[in-house]
Amino acid sequence: MEEKIYLRWYNKIGYGSGDIAGNVVYALLSTFVMIYLTDTVGLNAGVVGTLMLFSKLFDGVSDIFFGSMIDKTRTRMGQARPWMLWGYFGCAITLAAVFAIPVNLGDFAKYAWFFISYTLLNAVFYTANNIAYSALTALITRNGSERVQMGSIRFIFAFATSMLIQAVTVGFVNAMGGGAAGWRTVAIIYAVIGLAVNSLSVLSVKELPPEELAADANTAPEERYSFLETMKTLVKNRYYLIICCVYILTQLYTATLNMGLYFMTYVLLNENLLGVFSMAINIPLICGLLLTPMIVKKMNGMYKINLAGYTAAAAARGLVLVSAYLHNLPLMLFFSGVAALGMSPLQGDLNALIASCSEYTFLTEHKRMDGTLYSCTSLGVKIGGGIGVALSGWLLEASGYIPNAANQPDSCIQMLYFMYLWLPMIINLVIAFLLSKLKVEQANLQLQVKT
Repeated sequence: MEEKIYLRWYNKIGYGSGDIAGNVVYALLSTFVMIYLTDTVGLNAGVVGTLMLFSKLFDGVSDIFFGSMIDKTRTRMGQARPWMLWGYFGCAITLAAVFAIPVNLGDFAKYAWFFISYTLLNAVFYTANNIAYSALTALITRNGSERVQMGSIRFIFAFATSMLIQAVTVGFVNAMGGGAAGWRTVAIIYAVIGLAVNSLSVLSVKELPPEELAADANTAPEERYSFLETMKTLVKNRYYLIICCVYILTQLYTATLNMGLYFMTYVLLNENLLGVFSMAINIPLICGLLLTPMIVKKMNGMYKINLAGYTAAAAARGLVLVSAYLHNLPLMLFFSGVAALGMSPLQGDLNALIASCSEYTFLTEHKRMDGTLYSCTSLGVKIGGGIGVALSGWLLEASGYIPNAANQPDSCIQMLYFMYLWLPMIINLVIAFLLSKLKVEQANLQLQVKT
């Protein structure tokens, strides 16, 4: 039987555009905040990494908290849309604050300014906005194909935004006067753009009424559960735990690639190559995302394409490493693109996989908690990103990195090879292994047959 159509093309585009706003925050922080803090503000990379890790401890609590709050929200706008809308106002203010640290402050005051603004941005405002945004997948349509399409569209916008920010930000900062003032101006401009796009995304969709959501087992309205009961339920869902681990590892992967600006500047001796590598990675990702809904439909599920894609991605990252040691830049760019293409299906169907995990929880435990389940997306982003950035800071400091030095010590150069080349390959291998265990679609079909 044909599934009911809930969304028009402009609803899908409007929803997907919300990841422009999310990646204005994410791409600017993940790619540039470390080099801004070390080379412009003058902070120690190891200390910054430690502060980021402590900040993520707050995130680990706030993700589950905001997921639970979304589950309990009942307003005229719906459950998730109010959190997505109002959360971004805080994102805009605190994003500007992170890149507005007065350089004439003492070191302790600089660290405190950064820690407070960074924690508020990530643990409070970005968390509320991002969990709500992800949860909308289950609240605006009951159509599985539409969910995969929405996931692909949102990540097309996400990677296109990341590519653009990585390509233009260094030049944009210089055009705005460079130094601390340049970073501050660029952050404010990005924050305003993000706020406008996020608001348009919220207004482009409507949540389904509770009675319509209740008509389907996969989107039945959630009851209210205690925090302890929620955690016990989530731990019983092994597929949810696998996805959490995958999310954490994908963010660790991203954190290692975000050392690219250091690698381009001090190993390849051309900071402008960051934009070239960004295009080599993000254009294949976008192409893969465009094809993902069709491939998933043709293969009657997500399992095979995700596993095959990440196996190929791990092999391609190994060839990026070999190409780097051969000093062959064109091959590095080519295999970086191949790896990105292999990773694209999972990026496009992750939200649909979480919806399948939500269905598994309902079929096994007869409990609905979509908002809490979708909090794993933000939880993985925060924990994985936090550990990744902290590790990057610690390793950078341990390697003997000298901010703004024309020539870095050999220990630093070797560390950059390890962080930018070896770690991404290892992480992709682990993700491929985890995906081999992620058979949630088959499990749901078996449970449905039994009932």
